[in-house]
Amino acid sequence: MKNKEIMSINKNITTFSDHLDAQYGKKGAETRKQYEEGFESFKLGVMIHELRKEQGMTQEQLAIKCGTTKTYISKIENHASDIRLSTLMRIIREGFGRQLRVSFDI
Repeated sequence: MKNKEIMSINKNITTFSDHLDAQYGKKGAETRKQYEEGFESFKLGVMIHELRKEQGMTQEQLAIKCGTTKTYISKIENHASDIRLSTLMRIIREGFGRQLRVSFDI
């Protein structure tokens, strides 16, 4: 391919950041904040699901280990429930035998 062809193709490419700006508004916009919060909840649910599967546990087994219900674990994994930090720490510590580390983008 020639440089002109490559430049023409690159002009038509939309970055993920551009897509988010167009779909949800720029960083700081209320709709963007809601999207980002929902996405974090989604990631958390996926991580718990993956950890549980890696350890060969059912939702019920995980619930019993950390003192909650299968329904609650299911809601977390399916992004239908907000989760308290203390509950998340208990699931990670008692359910998976791991420690939770938190970081902030500043």
